[in-house]
Amino acid sequence: MNWRTTLVLAAIAVAVFAYFKFFEIRQPSTEEAKRQAQNVVKFDRTKIDGVIIQNGDEKVEIRRRDDKWRLETPIKDQADSSLVENLFSDLDNWQKDATISAKEIDADKSKLNEYGLNKPKLRLKLTGHDRPPEILFGKDAALEGKMYVRLEDSKETFLAGQSIKKDIDKKPEEFRDRKLTDLSTAQVSRFILKTPAGEMELQKKGDHWDIMKPLRARADEQKVRDLIAQVTSSRIQQFVADDRGDLHSYGLADPRGSITLFGQEEKKDQKVEIGGSIKVFGQEDKGQMLQIGAVSQKEKDQVYVRFAPRGFVYTLPKRVEELLNTKPDDLRDHHLVRIDANILDRITIDAPGKGKIVLARKGDDWTIASSKNTPANSGEVRRFIDTLQNEQVTRFVEDVASNLPKYGLDKPQLQLTLSSFASENTAETRAGEQAFATIAFGKVDGDKVYARLADEPFVVAVHRTLLDQISIDPLPWQELSIFKFKPEEIHRLSVATKYEVTLARNAKGEWNWVAGVGQINQTNLRSLLSTLSNLRAVRWVGPTIPQQGFDKPQLAISFTTSPDDKSPHRLLVGSAAGDGTWFAHVDEREDTFVINDSDLNMLRLPLAIAPGSPPASAAGAKASPIPSASASSSPVATPR
Repeated sequence: MNWRTTLVLAAIAVAVFAYFKFFEIRQPSTEEAKRQAQNVVKFDRTKIDGVIIQNGDEKVEIRRRDDKWRLETPIKDQADSSLVENLFSDLDNWQKDATISAKEIDADKSKLNEYGLNKPKLRLKLTGHDRPPEILFGKDAALEGKMYVRLEDSKETFLAGQSIKKDIDKKPEEFRDRKLTDLSTAQVSRFILKTPAGEMELQKKGDHWDIMKPLRARADEQKVRDLIAQVTSSRIQQFVADDRGDLHSYGLADPRGSITLFGQEEKKDQKVEIGGSIKVFGQEDKGQMLQIGAVSQKEKDQVYVRFAPRGFVYTLPKRVEELLNTKPDDLRDHHLVRIDANILDRITIDAPGKGKIVLARKGDDWTIASSKNTPANSGEVRRFIDTLQNEQVTRFVEDVASNLPKYGLDKPQLQLTLSSFASENTAETRAGEQAFATIAFGKVDGDKVYARLADEPFVVAVHRTLLDQISIDPLPWQELSIFKFKPEEIHRLSVATKYEVTLARNAKGEWNWVAGVGQINQTNLRSLLSTLSNLRAVRWVGPTIPQQGFDKPQLAISFTTSPDDKSPHRLLVGSAAGDGTWFAHVDEREDTFVINDSDLNMLRLPLAIAPGSPPASAAGAKASPIPSASASSSPVATPR
């Protein structure tokens, strides 16, 4: 046998194995096959498109249309889909408890009468492809919870549970959907609310809601969702009448108000069946309108409504009347500004006559772009953004900003611009800075300050404390971290106090003296390196001036962070700044900052163990006194 024949036979074997495996998977297990054999009916619910229930002289017909169930007879309305799906689930699990054979029935013709199956009152018929036979329901059996049933094409009679009878032995209105609309709150993209006070229109743009009428303003997302939910979650209390008769008695001939919901999908030129007629929705009449009428005289906690898409008068819980009390200010967004932090890349602070500060995002951090991209205090910037996002308007002062000088907004004392930044042209945006919000701050009035967004016509009042948090000096925005290294990254270290000592790591990472004598105090060295590598300023104080004492520094530390010593850094500590702080300066930054007393003590710990003294711990070590620079054997370097 050659290799080609072997390959062909192997392929055939694999194909045969796969076929039988597939066939085996599709076959029910022995236990499942037994269960299915005991089913009263077998059907595929996905192929069923109708349910017909004959209950004496009353007929209920439900049809599937566009994956929704509708009641067709004796009234046209939305059907409760959950009832239909529950019926199918119960039919799937409906088992025969016993079978009375056709032979037994033929032997005693009175049996069908005895079982109530000769002319049964209740019948269930499913329509669709491969539908099961019609089911005939007889009398209840002597066994509790059991009854007699048979199929239209069989003389066999079964003893089965009463679950299906309970599913279908209902009044027609019980099959009607009590959920007012199939729209969910999230699907609504626009709505029009008409109240005795006037008309409001709101529209969803992207993820946000805006008021379009009677004024253009941002809307409060949660309040809008809550309002819509009053309709989308409403449950019908009573089915009263169709809406083609006299509506005066329900207060719906001239309703007190209405709300019309618009879904995300346009229905222009779409044919929709309402009541018993076909209607074509055009651009002018799409939407689902709920009209609110009078309070029911019999049920004081219910109100009459007319819901146009279903063409009927219903009652809903009286609380739906709350919609009629809604005013535009109730739905306005009281946040000063809407910020998408994901696209915020630039914050520009402009105080006329005092220059501009530009904060720019760099990855997860921020820089002061207007100050040579000096690192910014990213945590402080993020806290400010959070504060801005959460700032609430204390009062809407004017809806039309016609008198800007009155509020100091013709020449604002400060302007804040929030922008996104694109480095390249794309289909969505051009390269460069794109401002999406500009806030002008005007006069201060007590604990309030007047403000206005550039793209909104309103004048508002906000807390003055917000203005106080917007520093027009770049110093408070600077990063407080002076160094961000790991202690093990420091390769060479020189510390100058009374004397200057220098240490360097060898190839094994061990420290050795370059200039110094005695045993190295490893504990003090580790503490110094830890403090130095993560040194933080208490605050920035501004430009370096002679009064800060850098001509005669208390301490000078030089170090490198690369084995080739080509990454030098230098820290100088000058005179006391008060309140337990000291002026300090580094070559990498232009201005002076202050460090606290505890950091200074760690930075000047003695690095050599005195002869005959035990090694001191960093916690218990006392810093050697620091004489003036004139007493040093090696002069302490001064700022460049």
